[in-house]
Amino acid sequence: MARRGQASIARHKQDDAYEQSIKDPEKFWTRQAKQLVWHKEPTHAYAETQRKLDSGTEHRAWSWFPDGEISTTYNCLERHIEAGNGDNVAIIWDSPVTKQKEKYTYSQLQEEVATLAGVLKEEGVGKGDVVCVYMPMIPAALIGILAVARLGAIHAVVFGGFSASSLAQRIEASSAQVILTASCGIEGAKGPLPYSPMVRGAVKESPHKPQRTIIWQREQSKWEDLSEQDGERDWKQLVAKAKERGLKADNVPVKSTDGLYIIYTSGTTGLPKGVLRTAGGHAVQLNLSIRYLFGIRGPGDVIFTASDIGWVVGHSYILYAPLLAGATSVLFEGKPIGTPDAGTFWRMLEEHKVNTFFTAPTALRAIRKEDPENKFFKKRGEAGGLKNLRALFLAGERSEPSIINLYHDLVQKYAAPGAQVIDHWWSSESGSPMTGLTLMPNVAFDAADTEFSEQLPIKPGSAGKPLPGFEIKIVDDDGKEVGPGEMGNIVLGIPFAPSGFTTLWRDDERFWKSYLRRFNGKWMDTGDAGLADENGYIWVMSRADDVINVAAHRLSTGAIEQAIGTHPDITEVAVVPIPDEMKGHIPFAFVGLENPPDDLLKDLNERLRKHIGPIAMLGGFISQPGVIPKTRSGKTLRRCLKEIVENALNGEFDKEITVPATVEDASVVDKAKAAAKDYFTNGAGAKLKAKL
Repeated sequence: MARRGQASIARHKQDDAYEQSIKDPEKFWTRQAKQLVWHKEPTHAYAETQRKLDSGTEHRAWSWFPDGEISTTYNCLERHIEAGNGDNVAIIWDSPVTKQKEKYTYSQLQEEVATLAGVLKEEGVGKGDVVCVYMPMIPAALIGILAVARLGAIHAVVFGGFSASSLAQRIEASSAQVILTASCGIEGAKGPLPYSPMVRGAVKESPHKPQRTIIWQREQSKWEDLSEQDGERDWKQLVAKAKERGLKADNVPVKSTDGLYIIYTSGTTGLPKGVLRTAGGHAVQLNLSIRYLFGIRGPGDVIFTASDIGWVVGHSYILYAPLLAGATSVLFEGKPIGTPDAGTFWRMLEEHKVNTFFTAPTALRAIRKEDPENKFFKKRGEAGGLKNLRALFLAGERSEPSIINLYHDLVQKYAAPGAQVIDHWWSSESGSPMTGLTLMPNVAFDAADTEFSEQLPIKPGSAGKPLPGFEIKIVDDDGKEVGPGEMGNIVLGIPFAPSGFTTLWRDDERFWKSYLRRFNGKWMDTGDAGLADENGYIWVMSRADDVINVAAHRLSTGAIEQAIGTHPDITEVAVVPIPDEMKGHIPFAFVGLENPPDDLLKDLNERLRKHIGPIAMLGGFISQPGVIPKTRSGKTLRRCLKEIVENALNGEFDKEITVPATVEDASVVDKAKAAAKDYFTNGAGAKLKAKL
């Protein structure tokens, strides 16, 4: 495997596709648009204007396929049925938490979507209206989303299980006319989580009141006493009556620049930001990316994306991209461990003959912790059960080299010949991957050429090379490009790629302030920090606000965590800055190790000296399992840990901190606070506090 610092890598077709997409976006994206069916064919791919804000600011604005009209759901369903593929399986639902499984062919899925769309139309949903979707990982969730899109309406999916206040914020911000929900979710081994308290609480709290709440009743926990006067309706009853009447709704084409969905992403301050995804560019780029990057050729191929429909990953690669390709998508309701064990993912790969598997590094860390010898993987691999797997994709947070190397060795031995582990990088704002290493580069030039070709070499720790449409640069705080290997801000050129957002829902001013103002409209700010090496590979090291300034040296938390992670006993680590009178800040670590050896700090600092340099020395560490809080999508909440440490240094051990609604387990924050209190009042921690 290629390593960071490799001197020379030959030019590849991925480089050619990227270069053409940046230098001649009109030609490149017009070719991609022709792979879909348009109700009104666009005459050009790209248009640019000036947007004037109420504040008086003007900035560049852009749109994709601006005069085209399209139905995403037609391209996801009817297009394949009319091509004779209606009997192919579209969705496989596998729910180890309920011990249920279901399959839907393209024809069956189309029937359900058209019927529910008819119901929603009778309930008052029309083109441009917003429907909030608050659902667990069940087929009805996908049917609901597609039914909304079929009507030309806009869906705003909220992660099932979010608090009433978080849901209320999104109902109010989106002005949702209808809520699609279920009676409960299943929280892994914890059992049913009733949704009625959250949904009813949110409707009560939101100043904007949706007209209808449509509930899918689950047998594990019912929504009791539906209130007709408050607009609550039984989903299954509505659909059953619609089928008796033959009620269906047709696809409603929308302008390419019209909204398909809103996805809310946490802001650094204030309310969540409503990323608006437009219909045409989204369909075009996802249709390319599922084949080009993920290697899904079309009918017969299977992709398993272990995410949630509440996140952008679920929108793009559980639902839309696989269906645009005519492939089979696996919908999973469960956890990587505990449902029932650390082998559940590998059982899924074998049983459903998965070709491409996509998950987060956090999931693999959890599996490694439960099964350090990889017995479950090896058992299925040795029996030939993983021979269909061509690639394992990782994203959602930084993938440390140890994870990449571990699973690279496993898939090389037990999966399909030439199977790869591919790290890549993207965001809610981008809608599709911005970097990666493509499996089928020829697709970008000839849609019919679905042969797998030689891939660019992997560099563990890197997120790969830029993908079509995403012009990626590394700049300093003044917006000037820095050289290869230098840390800086990761920014994006304008126009942003077709799947990317062009504004925030009803908030052009915040779009400017959050993404464009920092670099005066020249670059779009990703909020991430990293570097590009001499071969053009992108290394996403941390969030920009996680960069630690140590004696005028910019050190990323990701690089420090990577070095600490080389310790054989440490599977989980998070690094935050703490104040230092001499250096400004120094790194401080939380490690998930129960009984650390006495010389662990010395050992870790030797590793930092070797991998980064003496400037990166740790000031101290807290070592205890279960004290690193994460979001439900697996991202480390360093901001919480930083706040905890800063409070502890000031003696404010019990001070409340800001915990985002996306936290997976809020009790972990309390454990971290208790651990910090113990550390900074005893032994080495008390000495460190006195010194600082």
